[in-house]
Amino acid sequence: MRKKKRKKHTKIITKIVLFSGILIGGGIGIVTIMNCNVPEKRLMEYMKYIEKGEYEQMYAMLDQKKSSMNSKEEFIERNSKIYEGIEMSDLSITDITVKRQENGNAAVSYTTNMQTAAGNVEFTNDAVFSHDWTGYHLIWQDQLIFPELSATDKVQVTSEEAKRGDILDRNGRQLAGEGTASSVGIVPGRMENREDTIKKLAEYLGIGADEIEDKLEAGWVKADSFVPVATIPKIQEVDLLTVNPDKTVLEEKEKQDTLLKIPGIMLSDVKVRTYYLKEATSHLVGYVQAVTAEDLQEHKGEGYRTNSVIGKTGLETLYEKELKGTDGCEICIVDANGNKKSVIAYEPRKDGEDIHTTIDGDLQSTLYEQFKEDRGCSVALNPYTGEVLALVSTPSYDNNDFVRGMDNSQWSALNENEDRPLYNRFRQTWCPGSTFKPVIAAIGLKVGAFTANDDFGNEGLAWQKDSSWGDYTVTTLHDYEPVILKNALIYSDNIYFAKAALKIGADQLMQSLNQIGFNQELPFDIKMSESQYSNMDKIETEIQLADSGYGQGQILVNPLHLASIYTAFLNDGNMIKPYLHADGGSTSSEIWIKDAFSPQIVSEVMEGLEGVVNNPEGTGYGACREDIRLAGKTGTAELKATKEDTSGTEIGWFTVFTTDRDTKNPILLISMVENVKDIGGSGYVVEKDKAILDEYLGNE
Repeated sequence: MRKKKRKKHTKIITKIVLFSGILIGGGIGIVTIMNCNVPEKRLMEYMKYIEKGEYEQMYAMLDQKKSSMNSKEEFIERNSKIYEGIEMSDLSITDITVKRQENGNAAVSYTTNMQTAAGNVEFTNDAVFSHDWTGYHLIWQDQLIFPELSATDKVQVTSEEAKRGDILDRNGRQLAGEGTASSVGIVPGRMENREDTIKKLAEYLGIGADEIEDKLEAGWVKADSFVPVATIPKIQEVDLLTVNPDKTVLEEKEKQDTLLKIPGIMLSDVKVRTYYLKEATSHLVGYVQAVTAEDLQEHKGEGYRTNSVIGKTGLETLYEKELKGTDGCEICIVDANGNKKSVIAYEPRKDGEDIHTTIDGDLQSTLYEQFKEDRGCSVALNPYTGEVLALVSTPSYDNNDFVRGMDNSQWSALNENEDRPLYNRFRQTWCPGSTFKPVIAAIGLKVGAFTANDDFGNEGLAWQKDSSWGDYTVTTLHDYEPVILKNALIYSDNIYFAKAALKIGADQLMQSLNQIGFNQELPFDIKMSESQYSNMDKIETEIQLADSGYGQGQILVNPLHLASIYTAFLNDGNMIKPYLHADGGSTSSEIWIKDAFSPQIVSEVMEGLEGVVNNPEGTGYGACREDIRLAGKTGTAELKATKEDTSGTEIGWFTVFTTDRDTKNPILLISMVENVKDIGGSGYVVEKDKAILDEYLGNE
């Protein structure tokens, strides 16, 4: 009888197959066939257990008498520390070949491929199996993990943390970057009274004493260890040497000095992500935090480790991919004396990219300081290029607190504050009030509903179309003549623009608003809420249409979108696309919506907008300058349940911009304050914006 020769397998492509007598393997997709008399399949079974981290099952497959490690505990510790230490994943084996069979033994050659913390690792190896009546058993040696590894060697993983990229303003000023904080901690062996020390530190940090106890009880802690408990602001000497040191800085310095007098408590400098403009940029820049288990799962394979940070909000998360960088890592084998024998894998460190923005840090800070006590927001841009110069939301919070960590009282104070400092207002939509009137004017002229010189007639201070409106009337504050477009803008006449909307008609108005970006996403780095003209699909009633004419009804506009519409009045009717990422330092403009209005329409609307600021009767005259020509529009939007409601709030607006393209620092600024009732209406916003422009524009 002829003996069948065993075929040598040069390459095995594993597949998942289901049929009687075969169990489906997981992880690396190896089919586990319970046939102990096939050495190559025994090898695949063993590799499947490595991938799944099932070390006891691995040990059960060994010829324990012939293997170099007889203790199951030692075997599990050796393998788990190495495979988990190098962060092994995606293990596969190919080119499996039975090399020889002597005395019942079998040697199997194969190629291993795996992913590690230092990248891909591939090597060729041999596995030797003994054979008895129960089948083949693996004769385990350390070389089975890596061919160069001996029993006395160790696998060493060395990582080099990548530097996270900075976020910079237009002048290269750091908005986010590496800074120094103070790590407050305990050296256990230096404590004189453990209970008293922990109690005092817990009171200072505003955390539970049990939380500190848990840190002290960690397995790595020794008598001379520095056990970090919390990260706190570092008191800079330069801040103490100023003529009038900040009160909070002095208080913090005094508290830290008192704390350091307690035996066992120490402060140590630590590098942390730092936000240099603090509250002024927190809603824009955002913050990073330590990765969570969910983050690691969601971003598996992207280079995050348990000690990594990840952007959680703002630009930190928007540009996370560019900012994060890639940690360097080396996996090598060292001998018993710590000498490096060989390098298994190496991945060089790649620092994150710096993100250069168009933001003017000084302007951003000035806006914040002016409005920090108000619930509102401001946007500023160069109307000719679309460069966004500032995005501010107030009130605000210190984003550094999220990096250093907050105690329960701090977190509760932020969340329970009725002014909602965590709420990002510049991303939302708001009732624009009279700042919307120039938009209605331009649309009316574009569709031919009226001309700039049409006199709508003097109706006094109250008007309704006819008796079908019941007791509903449109009111205005000023009586003037002639009632033409220019004067209607200067005096901010609600009646004129209610009539204008009716002349345009609901269908034409909705179509025209859609053409300038309503009900669509603003093409901008940060996602903004979409502007709308109705809570439903359309403007449903005549009264709603009339109210829409002066920016009420159900009109809601995002401030940056409104700013983009206003750029059409400075660019021959073209709406400029706003942008934030100064890629390559380019400042060239990009048109978002071409020919939104004609140059003739722009000229006619601008006559009124210049009058708003420069005519003594104009509602924005408080911002008038002698040296630089400004134009703009004020707005007050009433928010109340009924027309008779006297308890509603008033949103105050001011949109103001330079009109000369050759101005040294051209700017279009829009500021909104949620409630200006009883504090001066839109005039309150005009006054604050005037102070901002005085500082930004200076004397030209």
